[in-house]
Amino acid sequence: MSSEPTAPRSTRSALPMALLRAREAVMARFRPLLDAHGINEQQWRVIRVLAEAGSLDASELAARANILAPSLTRMIRALDQRGLILRGRDRADGRRVILTITPSGQRLIEAVTPAANAAYARIDAEFGPERVAALVALLDELSELPPEG
Repeated sequence: MSSEPTAPRSTRSALPMALLRAREAVMARFRPLLDAHGINEQQWRVIRVLAEAGSLDASELAARANILAPSLTRMIRALDQRGLILRGRDRADGRRVILTITPSGQRLIEAVTPAANAAYARIDAEFGPERVAALVALLDELSELPPEG
């Protein structure tokens, strides 16, 4: 007799669904402030990663910002046209695209940061800073699990 379940796990107790619900609850606090600055959450991740890392090639940026390469290609074009990032070529390997945040991109980050910090403070106040830190640590550990197969 098999110990395999015959029905799928309830969506209320399924880890992927719980992660999506939590992500949406958190992002609902940030989307309005990003919208007010004319940027979406994926674009925000791109410029935030570039601000922290300096210059990165497109594949490394995609990995760090958790964005699929085809989506990143469209975003790079839009962010470059808005003057928020610069595209360049790697001197050692002309096939590699190197991306850097511009001063305008940095100013956008500086403009959004006070409201973002206030949203983080409200989450800490409602959920508890220790619980937020513990949750982030657990999620970091979960994200380090090796892929299946």
